[in-house]
Amino acid sequence: MSISEKTSKPEGENKPPPSTPLPSSLELSKPAGESVPTPSAILNLSNWKLTLPIETSHPGNPDEIQQPELGTYALSPYFEVNGPKDGVTFRAYAGGVTTSGSSYPRSELREMTNSGKQSASWSNNSGTHTLVIKQAITHLPALKPDVVAGQIHDAADYVILVRLDGKRLYIQSQGQFDGDLDTDYNLGTIFTVKIVAAEGRINVYYNDVQKVSYLKSGNGYYFKAGSYTLSNTSKGDSPEAYGEVVIYELQVSHS
Repeated sequence: MSISEKTSKPEGENKPPPSTPLPSSLELSKPAGESVPTPSAILNLSNWKLTLPIETSHPGNPDEIQQPELGTYALSPYFEVNGPKDGVTFRAYAGGVTTSGSSYPRSELREMTNSGKQSASWSNNSGTHTLVIKQAITHLPALKPDVVAGQIHDAADYVILVRLDGKRLYIQSQGQFDGDLDTDYNLGTIFTVKIVAAEGRINVYYNDVQKVSYLKSGNGYYFKAGSYTLSNTSKGDSPEAYGEVVIYELQVSHS
């Protein structure tokens, strides 16, 4: 079971339909006298960049927000602090702009290094590389209820995905099902996933219980986190359908 990212390309220009919400009408607002924190107040974003499902004046198609701008950046409803101010919301509409190698939209972080100046690239044949995400998947598109909430990627393709399809939360590797995390996941349930890549193997832990051990080695690897919505209007979903993930904690270590 593979996602369309490998072979599918969006037809025509990758622009959202007119009904897709655009940032000009969705700027952050706040009541008088009340401070609204930015996502960097919740998560350490110093070694990440953000890809959004929109195309404005920022470089990239779709927009990419890099450091130092990312340190003070927020854009509702795509990337903002949640209502309780204890997490960061990532939202990608089915009608959103996509990257050149995918037909699906994303509001997603990509691992960087050197204070966000360079793209991260590492091998699990050397050292130990760990991603920990405390998060909740909070919304899915109606007709194709499918979202990716974490990844290891390499220079060409994804290596593993943390994927929710309906109520089944599982790990996917190279187009193959690799292990269930939760077969009856309820939207909004907070969970912690830890991915450890070392010694030519990738281990995945769900709420501190090891669920997957995948024999896979490579290089050019990097982590991703956020909402990668695996639906679009060609799947029957409306442009306003969306996938949404709230991240409460995000930690990366390399040793």
